[in-house]
Amino acid sequence: MDINADSIKEILKEAGYKLTTQRRAILDVIIDNRGSHLSPEEIYDIVKDKYPEIGLATVYRTLQLFEQLNIVSKMNFDDGCNRYEINTNTTDHHHHHLICLGCGKVYEVKLDLLENLEHEIEREGMFKIVDHNVKFFGYCKDCQKNCQK
Repeated sequence: MDINADSIKEILKEAGYKLTTQRRAILDVIIDNRGSHLSPEEIYDIVKDKYPEIGLATVYRTLQLFEQLNIVSKMNFDDGCNRYEINTNTTDHHHHHLICLGCGKVYEVKLDLLENLEHEIEREGMFKIVDHNVKFFGYCKDCQKNCQK
């Protein structure tokens, strides 16, 4: 799906909502930082530079609405906070995450080697899979170099 303000505006309109200035600002931050997996606080810090009157509660409410409407995906990387990314997943393809235990960076892995396993499980008729989530924990190249010093 091509995520832009017009497509989001249409999604919101169909659900009975408007693309307000605050929602647009939050959406712009998420789109502009695609792949960054921002927390609500990080989104708030970026948005408030341009819109100082916005409140953290507005960011949380907007993210909750965007998640309900499948505009964003909420992820938890076991670091004590939720993170958000724009939902471009219009197919059943998933991506997975590599989480560095040294610096905390999160990398996306586009390969989905679990698709065959999902199809096999569903073919047996025992279970209908609607989603899966894989996280790999380890050390990025930079942190590996730092550990060797």
